[in-house]
Amino acid sequence: MVAAGDAVDDAGRLAVLRAWLVAAMPDDRLASWAWALLVTAFGAFLRFDRLAVPRTINNFDETYYAKDAWSILQHGVEWCPVTKPKVPDYANQLIQAGHTNIFATCDYGGHGEWVVQPEMGKLLIAVGEWLFGLNSFGWRFSSAVFGSLAILLICRIARRLTRSTLLGCVAGLLMSLDGLEFVLSRTGILDIFLMFFVLAAFGCMLIDRDWSRERLAVLVASRPFDEAGPQLGIRKWRVLAGVFIGLAIATKWDAIWYLIGFAILGTAWDVGARRAAGLRHFMEGAFTRDAVWLPVSFLVIPFVVYLASWSNWLITSTGYYRDYGQTHGVTTPVISALYSLYEYHLQAIHFGLHLSTRHPYQSQPWDWLVMTRPVAYFYQCYTGPVGGPSHYCPSGYSGPEWSQEVLSLGNPAIWWGSILALMFCLGWWLLHRDWRAGAVLCGITAGWLPWFPLVSRTKFYYYALEFEPFLILALTLCLGLIIGQVSASILRRSVGAGVAGAYLLTVLLMFYYFYPIYAGKVIPYSDWLSHMWYRVGKGWI
Repeated sequence: MVAAGDAVDDAGRLAVLRAWLVAAMPDDRLASWAWALLVTAFGAFLRFDRLAVPRTINNFDETYYAKDAWSILQHGVEWCPVTKPKVPDYANQLIQAGHTNIFATCDYGGHGEWVVQPEMGKLLIAVGEWLFGLNSFGWRFSSAVFGSLAILLICRIARRLTRSTLLGCVAGLLMSLDGLEFVLSRTGILDIFLMFFVLAAFGCMLIDRDWSRERLAVLVASRPFDEAGPQLGIRKWRVLAGVFIGLAIATKWDAIWYLIGFAILGTAWDVGARRAAGLRHFMEGAFTRDAVWLPVSFLVIPFVVYLASWSNWLITSTGYYRDYGQTHGVTTPVISALYSLYEYHLQAIHFGLHLSTRHPYQSQPWDWLVMTRPVAYFYQCYTGPVGGPSHYCPSGYSGPEWSQEVLSLGNPAIWWGSILALMFCLGWWLLHRDWRAGAVLCGITAGWLPWFPLVSRTKFYYYALEFEPFLILALTLCLGLIIGQVSASILRRSVGAGVAGAYLLTVLLMFYYFYPIYAGKVIPYSDWLSHMWYRVGKGWI
């Protein structure tokens, strides 16, 4: 029987330990959700408004993924017909003429097509095409949904990271008003799904950090352990993080670096938690009682999720390279299928690593934050202010011109501002070891740094979308410091709020100014040219 005094002592010890290990969340739970949903609704309206414009396949990778997604619906795998349409010109003519199938004149006696990206993103694009048909709204629908949901995610993630509902909404507004996220939310390509899954995995890691520290406080306060501390077992939020990382890798393979980055980040958090709990052998505890579950959460589960994303290819018999195992003497059905998939991956990964074909819109990773070479997804010249094939500028035309463009250009106030925020977070982490700055730097490093050694590999600015949320979180942390703590004087808070408000107003005005070239509006050529601020080399043109 436990004495009353002992019970009071245990309760007091638990309260102190819990307060030390886990900072309290704001007590405005319902209001915080209402504000986050309001910010998300604002961002979703921007993304769905005129989503079908331009009403053609754009001139970049949308031409591949809209086609791949549709052929998955028709054949179960990406399909290569014997007679392929001329893409995008021929396909655009069919769509503008009202056809619903850009392969209407193709010979379907073809075969599985060789592709160099996994299945998940194309499956998601196929959902929109299944719901709304093969048209510009259909193949962009899923991108708009996930781009909008990413705003809600970053609202909640920033709130948990900063313990501030206000800063959570600030992060959501920044994402709502960024041009790169906006354009890729309105384009049928893979990167918006990759970014969403990476962000979702990070959110799960944050919840796990709070949950594991809460659990550690309860166990340490309730009964004695050795100096390494208690075992927490397999943790559901880390399992879910593994699921999302698996989905990210199943969208684009470069997400594998987040698998490594988040495993390191989680282990560092475990070390810090056990040390803060007063356990002398905190390193031993973190590596022998927490990290022992990492292979399950960050290897087995992502692999199973990734493999499941290839189910269509494994089930059908017509996928590209699907019969490789059979033709090379591996006759056991399951083993043959997996061996064929393995050989397929060897080919595709080799292609991806050695892709060095020059492209007019390529850029290097050190160009991305300064945005020296964004990608034009669509551009068309017209003889008047009304778009459409009948108004295209003919060859040799020298009269007044109107331009329609979709340019994947980030909001300058966000991207250029993030350079300062990134440097500040690095210095702040080095000086104060602030775990929040460290988490943001980890997310940026995992998405950005792996591209630097691949100097000869063809790369594009929009690859930076996968780590953009972490740039926004870095900005949000800096804005929080500018606004100041609740305990600061009224004057200090007022000045800080004024500076932060002025910055957000600048972001809004920048988005409004560049909106015509984000959303494909038809504007006079002189107006379009005035938006091309950077013209060194080809620059933004």
